[in-house]
Amino acid sequence: MYFIVSKVFLFMLLPIYWIMALVIIGVLSKNRRRKRRFFIAAILVSYVFTAPFFLLCFQKIWDVKPYTIDSNKKYSCVIVLGGFSSGATDAEGHFNNSADRFIQGVKLVETKQASHILISGGNGILMPGQFREATWVKTQLLAFNIPDSLILTESQSKNTIENAQFSKLVLAKSHLPPPYLLVTSSFHMRRASMIFKKAGIDVVPYPCNFFGIDVSFGIMNFLPDSNVLYNWEFYTKEVVGYVVNYFK
Repeated sequence: MYFIVSKVFLFMLLPIYWIMALVIIGVLSKNRRRKRRFFIAAILVSYVFTAPFFLLCFQKIWDVKPYTIDSNKKYSCVIVLGGFSSGATDAEGHFNNSADRFIQGVKLVETKQASHILISGGNGILMPGQFREATWVKTQLLAFNIPDSLILTESQSKNTIENAQFSKLVLAKSHLPPPYLLVTSSFHMRRASMIFKKAGIDVVPYPCNFFGIDVSFGIMNFLPDSNVLYNWEFYTKEVVGYVVNYFK
C-alpha cells in the first residue's frame, strides 16, 4: 500500500503539474487581477524549471561528488542499485540511461576493489510483468565473464527502502564483512546512502552517472529547454523522498 501511495503522491508533485495547476486556476478564476497573477506565476515557474541554469545550480549542491578509492583498500562487496535497466512484460530487458551503475559495478569487481557484486532490484512499476531486474542483470554479468560465485542478487525490491531491507538479508546470509561500496546515480546517492545507513548497513557511497556540469553564465543556460523539465522530475522525487525518510 505504501508503495502505491508513494507513487501516486510523487506523481502529483512533479513540476509539470504545478504549472498545469496554476494555468487551470487562472483559467477558472473570474477575478481578472487574480487570473493575471496565476498566469504570471505559471510563466515564472515554467521558466525556473526549464532554464538549465537553475537545474545546474541545484545539481551542484545536491549531487554527491565522485569518490576515489584508496588503491590499497579492498571491499567484500559492491552493492549496485537497480534502475539502470528496463523490461517489457516478458523477462527480457535492456539498459537505459543509468547504465553507468552497471559499468561501475563491473569495473570495481574486475579491478579487484570489490570481491563480490550484489545487484538489488526487482520491478518498480505499479503493474509489473515477469521482468525482474536483478535476474536479468545477472545474465549480463555472466556474459561479461564475472564468475557466478561472485554474483549476489535480490529481485524482490520495488524501491530504495526495500533495496536496503532485502540487501541486508542477502549480505547477512553471505557472511561478507562490511563496509560495502554502494553504487547508484549521483542524484540518487544522497537519499540511498541515508536509507541504507538507517537500515544498519555500513556503506561507502560510490556515485556515478553524473548529470550535472559546471555552472556557467552562457546564454544557452538561460534559454528554456524541455529536457530540463524532465530532469527536474528526478530531483523532485529525490528531495521529497529524502525529507520523508529523514523523519521516518
